[in-house]
Amino acid sequence: MAPLAVRALDAEPGAARDLGIRQRIESGTSSAIGTPSSAPAASKSATLARNGAFESRRRSSRGESALTVASKRPDLRRASAAIQGNSRPLAEVGAVAYGPRPVSARRRLLTVGHSYVIGVNRRLAHELSRVGGAAWEVTCVAPAKYRADHGWARFEALPEEPVRSLGVRAYATQSPHVFGYGGELRSLLRQGWDAVFAWEEPYVVSGAQIAAWTPRRSVFSFLTFQNIRKRFPPPFSWLERYTLGRSDGWFYSGHSVYEVQRDAPGYRDRPARLGPLGVDLELFKPDGDARRRVRETLGFSEDGPPVIGYVGRFVPEKGLHFLMRVLDRLRPAWRALFLGGGVLEGEIRAWAERHAGRVRVVSAPHDRVPEYVNAFDLMCAPSETARHWREQFGRMLIEAFACAIPVIGSDSGEIPYVIGDAGIVAREGDEQAWISAIERLLSEADARREFGARGLERATKVYAWPQVAQGYLDFFEELLARKSRG
Repeated sequence: MAPLAVRALDAEPGAARDLGIRQRIESGTSSAIGTPSSAPAASKSATLARNGAFESRRRSSRGESALTVASKRPDLRRASAAIQGNSRPLAEVGAVAYGPRPVSARRRLLTVGHSYVIGVNRRLAHELSRVGGAAWEVTCVAPAKYRADHGWARFEALPEEPVRSLGVRAYATQSPHVFGYGGELRSLLRQGWDAVFAWEEPYVVSGAQIAAWTPRRSVFSFLTFQNIRKRFPPPFSWLERYTLGRSDGWFYSGHSVYEVQRDAPGYRDRPARLGPLGVDLELFKPDGDARRRVRETLGFSEDGPPVIGYVGRFVPEKGLHFLMRVLDRLRPAWRALFLGGGVLEGEIRAWAERHAGRVRVVSAPHDRVPEYVNAFDLMCAPSETARHWREQFGRMLIEAFACAIPVIGSDSGEIPYVIGDAGIVAREGDEQAWISAIERLLSEADARREFGARGLERATKVYAWPQVAQGYLDFFEELLARKSRG
């Protein structure tokens, strides 16, 4: 079966079809899924160490290796069956669970998302628990196994994780649109939650599952990153309509998302709140020792020209062809460091060879990214809008802010909102504007220091995880107050 994707269509399903999909989701009938064509990529990778007793029980009860539950290609029948799930108790199916047990005196929050399969992506859940303190008990749920960009990601416990975290069965995870959760999650959702938050889009199977399985007495909300108006084909348009109909409110990852969705059917009728990504100020911070260490490793002397940095995927929409053309036209001396990987890596390395001695191309695990960011003198985010994509956030911007590194970003999607007055925004595709911006920061050390200080202040006041988590908790309280008033 071919990979799956969502295509924009002009036709909207009728009310009768919408009622039909609602009935099939709630009852678990397998005819809820259709057959679109092509599939976007999933998330990043991780590893899982499991105990032998659980693996043995799973093998004997299911006749398969522990956690190996998704097919090699997206299977619509499995995704459809995942909506139905099963009704066995959670203890029977042996979900992977870590962290403290529930404390009944607090409000109870369950947050679910496929991104949580990777430990660093559970930072929002961790911070919700820390900030919530005595008021909120937080449980975080992810697939036990998920097909990511670079292979299988397996749920892994983190040392001293501050929340109860669980890895549960999921199916057809090769496609983010049709993957679904199994019966462990359905059983878990029956355990009396005050609030349920889905880090899943509302138009995908998993998002509709969570909406359908959340009891009506709980408030339900979700997070969307969609900053381009799309009209999805059935069944995804039906799933979106159903999920919105069940939701009490929704989070938008950035202002460009809100601009697109605030007047859309279903969205405009419900309260919404900004729910951006955050940055770890304990991990990302100014670090002179790391700067010197990395530069020495790269063969960059401390007295050389300023280092221009890029962090992220090496893909066309990130504007890397454009950035290389701009760098070729700069008049002041410069060096460059590209950190990441992707389909353009070969081209970037070939270009770097023409600039022997002043361009480095490297990759690093996430926990070492702060060291390399500190080695920059300025960072560029030249993302370019495509037909079906605009920059949805730009996490590298707030990570550079936290390290007091000045940034230059394009005006694609969310970038101008993230930067605010803490950096320079240059029009995407305008080579002369970018040359002027980069040459200014290359030549003016005072300007670099000024923008670095502004960025650090913005990271601290707006994007630090405690501030982000408090915004989420305030919104959950608002939704609960609305529900109590009827």
